Amino acid sequence: MADHANRIAVVTGDITRLDVDAIVNAANESLLGGGGVDGAIHRAAGPDLLAECRGIGGCPTGEARLTGGYRLPARHVVHTVGPVWRGGTAGEDVALASAYRASFALAAENGIRTIAFPAISTGIYGFPKERAARIAIDEGRRAAATGAFDRILFCCFSEADASIHERVLQQMPGG
Repeated sequence: MADHANRIAVVTGDITRLDVDAIVNAANESLLGGGGVDGAIHRAAGPDLLAECRGIGGCPTGEARLTGGYRLPARHVVHTVGPVWRGGTAGEDVALASAYRASFALAAENGIRTIAFPAISTGIYGFPKERAARIAIDEGRRAAATGAFDRILFCCFSEADASIHERVLQQMPGG
């Protein structure tokens, strides 16, 4: 379901199969692949993605880096590093919002009009899912308001995670 501006939507599925200008990778600081969505993106994109990432030299938490999409339907991958959950008192909300903002800014700078995000930091990094969804949707709405994006997707792997994002999208102002 999309928001009033019809620019933000929640979808369920495999982010590596989406035909958008860019997908966002919830990466670790090395950018050299890992588990979860990071590993799936690296496997689907092929070895050229890893080779390009090796040349970048990593990415600090809250920042973003851009690479090609290689074997993915998406033309680009925006790699961002979200925070590890430490109980909510170590600046995790600010760091997660920064990861989304940095991803949107890098995408806009590079003319990316359609972008898909996974639920950053909610897997092995342990960020509470609803809290993360609120931050994601809030930053998505801010980015949509700039007019820089035609479509912002929040791609959840499970129906349960998608329902959390849908509920948050509807509950937040503008939903």
